[in-house]
Amino acid sequence: MVRDVIVVGSGVIGLTCAVTLAEGGLGVAVWSRDPAAETTSAVAGGLWWPYRIEPAEAAGLWSVASLAELTALAADPGETGVRFADGTHAGLGRAGLGAWADEVPGLRPAAPAELPAGYATGLRARVPLIDMPTHLRYLERRLAAAGGTVERRALASLAEAGRRATVVVNCSGLGARELVPDPEVHPVQGQVVVVENPGLAEWLVAADPVAAETLYVLPQPYGVVLGGTARAHAWELRPDPATAEAIVARCTRVRPELAGARVVGHQVGLRPARPRVRLAVEELPGGARCVHNYGHGGAGVTVAWGCAREAAALATA
Repeated sequence: MVRDVIVVGSGVIGLTCAVTLAEGGLGVAVWSRDPAAETTSAVAGGLWWPYRIEPAEAAGLWSVASLAELTALAADPGETGVRFADGTHAGLGRAGLGAWADEVPGLRPAAPAELPAGYATGLRARVPLIDMPTHLRYLERRLAAAGGTVERRALASLAEAGRRATVVVNCSGLGARELVPDPEVHPVQGQVVVVENPGLAEWLVAADPVAAETLYVLPQPYGVVLGGTARAHAWELRPDPATAEAIVARCTRVRPELAGARVVGHQVGLRPARPRVRLAVEELPGGARCVHNYGHGGAGVTVAWGCAREAAALATA
């Protein structure tokens, strides 16, 4: 059967695009090598914040558009996985952010007593914190309600999808490296440790955008996500025990309540990075329109709805 649109990829970028297009009245099928629960999106920490993504100005606009959508979804966190949480971004000042920061509820300089040990500056904010496994399941249900489908299918080329649809939306993430092919796409490996929550309600981040080691403490319904790493061009998906030990140690230094918290899981994801997000149109062999939407690095959930709107506009132009 020929569909109006085939979306390649079932991470948060692909599913959000598919929902946007299906709710716009188009016949949409998602083709993905992996189920959503096994994508990088499923192991993401889930904090809304533009991180390691370019171009900065466009990313800010996409982030603000997504913030509006996530704000609405936060009305039912049990269903959508989206809730608002207060927290601190240590080591960061307002001058280092773009215009998007004006849209963040309660964004202000952190008082000295609100900063973790070792940090002289920081920002306080109330932003969405998303339980990603729950959110991906929500997007799949919403897509099905709009008449869309999801199929497990590994592609050899985008042209294969182009033979079965008028429009192909390429949200293949790291897979775009081979599928397009695009050698500018590369992994930024992220390893995290999940521990039982000793009673933390607020998030804490101290993430230098170019450092290979980061620090974040993200309370989720299933435990506290402790991070992490941001190792460019690292492909290993097995958790490294020494790295895990270092992550727990540095998170415990800034949140002593975590000392002795039982470890419930180790996770590694490969963020699909690129010097700049590719959100553009090209024609595939055979004449199908292809909208590329990949290269979002560590900010996929932050920009997903904004990018989906732009991709949908390109798909239907």
